[in-house]
Amino acid sequence: MEPTRPTETTTARASGSSDRGFGLVMAAVFAIIGVWPALFSGPPRLWSLAVAALFLAAAGAAPRLLAPLNRLWTRFGVLLHRVMNPVVMAIVFYGTVVPIGLVMRALGKDPLRLRRDRAATTYWIAREPPGPAPETMKNQF
Repeated sequence: MEPTRPTETTTARASGSSDRGFGLVMAAVFAIIGVWPALFSGPPRLWSLAVAALFLAAAGAAPRLLAPLNRLWTRFGVLLHRVMNPVVMAIVFYGTVVPIGLVMRALGKDPLRLRRDRAATTYWIAREPPGPAPETMKNQF
């Protein structure tokens, strides 16, 4: 049996977290949102603390109640990934790789030695000093 290979039609499947774990994480997030203003001498956000308490209670008593929200949150994460991943990769590529390549080309650098040399008999690079003797490579493992 041949191993399966990913094809162009294969899509990534996101598996969500457990319902209890989802509830605990959401409770922590809403608790942080609720307490945050109090750290800077402001009133706490009571609505957020109430939502945190509801998530905590549901995660402890009946985590199955959180299953629809967990699936919805996972789908939102997949959608966010499909939108943001190409954007971030484009920013990284056009913000770093392209400028560095342009600067290197302007300075005449050719680190991969891609420039054609019609006078060369070979493109093989002689190693100086030579590497280890071939006999030392017989029992590599």
